Amino acid sequence: MSAARFAERYGPYAVVAGASEGLGAAFADAIARRGVNLVLIARREKELTETAARVKQAHGVEVVTIVADLADVDAVSTKITALDLELGLLVYDAAYAPIGPFADTTAEQLAQAAAVNVRGSLLLTKALLAPMIARRRGGIILMSSLAGSQGSPNIATYAATKAFTTVLAEGLWSELKPRGVDVLACVAGAILTPGYQQAEGATPAPGTLAPEEVAEQAVTALGHGPIVIPGAVNKLGRFVLTRLLSRRAAIAIMSKNTGGLS
Repeated sequence: MSAARFAERYGPYAVVAGASEGLGAAFADAIARRGVNLVLIARREKELTETAARVKQAHGVEVVTIVADLADVDAVSTKITALDLELGLLVYDAAYAPIGPFADTTAEQLAQAAAVNVRGSLLLTKALLAPMIARRRGGIILMSSLAGSQGSPNIATYAATKAFTTVLAEGLWSELKPRGVDVLACVAGAILTPGYQQAEGATPAPGTLAPEEVAEQAVTALGHGPIVIPGAVNKLGRFVLTRLLSRRAAIAIMSKNTGGLS
């Protein structure tokens, strides 16, 4: 799809939730490069402001920032509505991943994961959807993970929320396509984000990609099906884990990759 066609279908403004750095910032670049203005949301003001200034200077688009915690999606929705902008695209990249044994994870951490990863994506999608349907054009990209394809020890809660995200996107893709709205789950493998690199015990897994590669492949895939899996190694890995191996075997393989995280 040409940049002009992309801007016509998904502009004039796109919301990127979780945009302070890493993959969210890469999504901001990929969308701005296609001529779409941005509303960037994140809770860390300094990093968000720096990303917004860089993207605006690099691509010449308008960039609005909202400093907010996606765990409080009601407040976020209120702030977005107050902007009174025409929003044609939502990218939900915000995520919280408690790392370590489930038994050692606090109830507060579990609640935070559910609030950001599940409630946030669900209700923000709902909040922005009606105008897209009315215009019969728009798009939604929900970031998921290969970790959600099977149980993933030491990131069990995060993996479960990403299973939810994938299934939600698949259902919405079928429901909303006839109404002019494209929905996509980006089911990514390991990404070299700052958070991933800082996790104790994390080493680059096979198929690890840069944030820019993941964002570009996801944006390019929007409108072409319910799921994109960036990277040939990750596509093959998901096929093997979900189609060829037993669930027991798939979980054992994931444990080798995630069992040492803490």
